[in-house]
Amino acid sequence: MKLNVVQRIQDPGGAGFACDGRRPQAGAYGDADKFHDECGVFGIFGHSESANLTYLGIHALQHRGQESAGIASLDKGEILLHKGMGLVPDVFDAETLQKLPGDAAIGHTRYSTAGQSRIENAQPFYFKSSVGPIAVAHNGNLVNAEEVRAELESQGAIFQGSSDTELLLHLIAREKGVTALERIQSALERVRGAYTLLFLTQDSIVAVRDPLGFRPLLIGNLRGKTVFASESCALDLIEAELVREVEPGEMVVADAKGVRTVQRIPPQRRGQCIFELIYFARPDSQVFGRNVYKTRKELGKRLAIEQPAEADIVIPVPDSGVPAALGFSEQSGIPYDMGLIRSHYVGRTFIEPSQSIRHFGVKLKLNPVKHVVKGKRVVVVDDSIVRGTTSRKIVKMVRDAGAREVHLRISAPPTRWPCYYGIDTPVRSELIAATHSEAEIARYVTADSLGYLSEKGMHEAVRAEPRSFCDACFTGEYLVQLAPPEAGAVRSGPEAVPG
Repeated sequence: MKLNVVQRIQDPGGAGFACDGRRPQAGAYGDADKFHDECGVFGIFGHSESANLTYLGIHALQHRGQESAGIASLDKGEILLHKGMGLVPDVFDAETLQKLPGDAAIGHTRYSTAGQSRIENAQPFYFKSSVGPIAVAHNGNLVNAEEVRAELESQGAIFQGSSDTELLLHLIAREKGVTALERIQSALERVRGAYTLLFLTQDSIVAVRDPLGFRPLLIGNLRGKTVFASESCALDLIEAELVREVEPGEMVVADAKGVRTVQRIPPQRRGQCIFELIYFARPDSQVFGRNVYKTRKELGKRLAIEQPAEADIVIPVPDSGVPAALGFSEQSGIPYDMGLIRSHYVGRTFIEPSQSIRHFGVKLKLNPVKHVVKGKRVVVVDDSIVRGTTSRKIVKMVRDAGAREVHLRISAPPTRWPCYYGIDTPVRSELIAATHSEAEIARYVTADSLGYLSEKGMHEAVRAEPRSFCDACFTGEYLVQLAPPEAGAVRSGPEAVPG
């Protein structure tokens, strides 16, 4: 067996909260006040250009993770691996991809939730087992990872990183199945939580989705070759046809015999992450059988019905607020315009943000168009408010540009609970809606009015069938038993609004 791992270690400082509550590093001027998905996965079997196509696939999924990227390829029964810190184009070039020959590959792009931002946690993970080499790429979060990890460490297991995905390989190594597929099946019986997984073995790709289907995973066809992807935008880029979703609880194998289902857990209620449709997925993607762009416009239309405003213009917080703002404009009849322009070249700044210049963080990313907002009553549409700090700066920015009134509208319900299923969120005490009323939040962000979409309106806008989506971040109704004590904890008494 041969393994080729090149570690390109760039500045790996965390850009958001991990499950251990790490704060954003100084200088992380990206979307620190947004929820972040953990990662994207992509795989293709039976194509001579598998590594190149996987590169394109994870490039299309870059929005799902910007901390690290990796590709494992299968060449004549051997697995080769290259991964590093940074964006996909930073980690791979033409020379690197030439070192990943073979007719099958899986790829991964990561934003850390469980585990710190460092090369040891970059995926795919790889190991040599008695049933051949195995690599794995994971999107999601295992809620019982800590207890399983402690058990494995007591048995002598040594972990290289802190990601919960690594323990899957330890479990597989300890199972007694005679094939890689049998060991994967047995190992997954030990874990619970949210997961979409792509395993690369010495002769196949095994795709798995958890029984509730928290994260999306699609099957595509590229001129007879099987493709797997987190979102359909990755299939579109390589001109593959969308076939169907991997069903919740389903295990699919692609190998020389074709593609087939080898396991399907009996149907139960679904737990598809509703935030995928609100924010995470690219608007040009198809997720959970729904067009994301159309769904977000419907959220905006419903928002206009529930939370109308007397105003002269509707503007989005780009880019994620654009479809909802268009929907709000269409439903209300208030003209739409681009009153905020986003810079797409923000990244991490070299400037240490001392108190005197800290407010420039949001301005690096967004700048108002004074001609559009000056003297007008403005509706600003965004998809969520997390801590409230960014919303406060945006409202002030629009007002400073000359807006007469600023009415903030959110195309989702108040976010009151953290996520333990693969989304990077703060602890509950730092979610402003968990501890403050809408009137208090409006005063804090200095908006003339604030309106959220209702839970009922959200579910109707996304055409949610009963018991089909997870909305725990809005309701606190967790669908899988949680280990962290934070899940049920609610601080009592008044708390200061974040500054």
